[in-house]
Amino acid sequence: MNERAFRAAVRALTARDPALASIVERYGHPPLWSREPGFATLVLLILEQQVSLASARAAFDRLEARVGAVTPAAVLALDDDTLRAIGFSRQKTRYARALAAALLDGSLDLDTLPSLPDADVRRALVALPGIGPWTADVYLLACLARPDLWPVGDVALQAAAQRALDLERRPTAVELEAIGERWRPHRSVAAQLLWH
Repeated sequence: MNERAFRAAVRALTARDPALASIVERYGHPPLWSREPGFATLVLLILEQQVSLASARAAFDRLEARVGAVTPAAVLALDDDTLRAIGFSRQKTRYARALAAALLDGSLDLDTLPSLPDADVRRALVALPGIGPWTADVYLLACLARPDLWPVGDVALQAAAQRALDLERRPTAVELEAIGERWRPHRSVAAQLLWH
């Protein structure tokens, strides 16, 4: 999805959904949220799991300051104590190492992911420890620019849907899945509107 397609999808969604239209009226047009595909972004996504984005970014910045380019070899060259001092938990150290090893041994090839269907990308990513459906969906949405991703496990998305739709409580992942059906085939754009 490029900027032009994103803007067209925002127009289509806001024309048919007053809740999404009110987001644009109140906060303006959202930016197209994208990230560079690759190892470094996956490491950042691992760091973002279950912590604030600011905390994850600070740890990633410390990693980058330590190694320069965040590559599989650079991460594997650091010992566990160094990674923990940077801000990686014990689990996230294991996850980042497993990802780096998979890329170096060829069991995961990130360059092939853009040509695969969403389900195959998700399957390839979640096969690794520490990469679950949320991480895979965010990678598909932000890095591979897939237009119809709906990361139902994202707590911020659940909370935003609660506010935008004036729900009594935050919807569960199952409930959010059903809510998102109204925004097909532009659920990635609906998610970005809600996050905005």
